[in-house]
Amino acid sequence: MRRQTGFTLMEVLLATTLLAAALALAFGILRAAAATTTRGEQMAQRNERMRAVSMFLRQRIGSALGIVYGFDKDTGASQRFSGDARSMQFVADLPDYLGRGGPHLHTLRLHEDGAGMVLEVDFQLVQAAKPVPVTRPPEPLADGLVAAEFAYRTLDEKGALGPWESTWPQTEGLPLQVRVRLRDARGPWPDMVVAPKVAGNYFVMRSPTTAKGGE
Repeated sequence: MRRQTGFTLMEVLLATTLLAAALALAFGILRAAAATTTRGEQMAQRNERMRAVSMFLRQRIGSALGIVYGFDKDTGASQRFSGDARSMQFVADLPDYLGRGGPHLHTLRLHEDGAGMVLEVDFQLVQAAKPVPVTRPPEPLADGLVAAEFAYRTLDEKGALGPWESTWPQTEGLPLQVRVRLRDARGPWPDMVVAPKVAGNYFVMRSPTTAKGGE
């Protein structure tokens, strides 16, 4: 009589264990690949976002015209550029793709919301040194920021490039350089340093009596 052959219980358990280990390894590799792909997509989206915001700010700030958009109610000084760490205002031509064109007061503003800081921009047509009121809400440029600030500088009283200041009180002139610093949850964005093209035509030196927040 021929003896029947087959797998022992130990062999079945060993094969099952090896199969489970192989499946776990395969699933682990798939999860790692999926996570890597997701991180890559998120990084690409972040880089594209930084590039778009940086390009917009460089074009807009660099195109500041020095056109008067108002007058200081206390001193009567003309207002061509104003700014502090959280906002800035200046006049630049609005490209047709953003509206109907012409000189518009650009207002860049940083404010807090429930998810962090938001950078937004608003446009107002300027006529006879006065912005025309609008009813549309500001347009967001970047949200989810954990830190952000604007800074300005010009030449000091010795004719050298002065320190960065957190405010620009000399509204009758334009700063030689404007810096924008932004940071999101993943880290800081590259600093944006912009020189308005016509700043030399509306040049003012840093005033030691009004300068503050230098670094």
